[in-house]
Amino acid sequence: MRRAPLDAEAHGFVTRPWGGFETIEEGPGYKVKRLVVEPGGRLSLQRHRLRAESWIVVSGAPRVIVSGRARRVQAREMVTVPKGAWHRIENRGRAQVVIIEVQHGPYLGEDDIIRRQDDYGRADGAESPPRRGTTGRSSTPAGRRRPPRNPGAGAARPDRALVASSAPLHGRDRIVRGRRSALGNPSRVSAPRAVSAGRTPGNQVR
Repeated sequence: MRRAPLDAEAHGFVTRPWGGFETIEEGPGYKVKRLVVEPGGRLSLQRHRLRAESWIVVSGAPRVIVSGRARRVQAREMVTVPKGAWHRIENRGRAQVVIIEVQHGPYLGEDDIIRRQDDYGRADGAESPPRRGTTGRSSTPAGRRRPPRNPGAGAARPDRALVASSAPLHGRDRIVRGRRSALGNPSRVSAPRAVSAGRTPGNQVR
């Protein structure tokens, strides 16, 4: 029986942060892989849209999660992963975990992976960074100043001298102010009235 040609990535062992894999055989609608999970490593919590998988444990005792249910499996045990189910493999032991994975589906490309959680920063739908132009918790864009709480606090105060000059004058203040103005302007000083002979200020006819 003639084997189907392997893809370019399948020539040899493909390294991943949790260990790696190699493709053993591939044909129409199926692919066989050998997975190696290093101690302390675990695959991302992932699912596939177009394929189902079956795992057969060769060595080690991995912890597997399928559709939210976790259990410990031993060598020679098999785990079935339905299409679209969230799944993960963890190695909490001190020895390598080796698993033979058989994939079934119309498309078996490595890009058919949706990651919900990943220890190595590969999860899909990560939070976007905050927008530029904002500062901390404030919603005011950077570079724009807030208006003062008291609009009249920053207004210029009028000069006291101007206020005093514009205030109405009463009584003696009016007379004093009038004399000072006259002294400051000699042309406004009126000449004393002439007194006719034989009349005194006390004898003036009213």
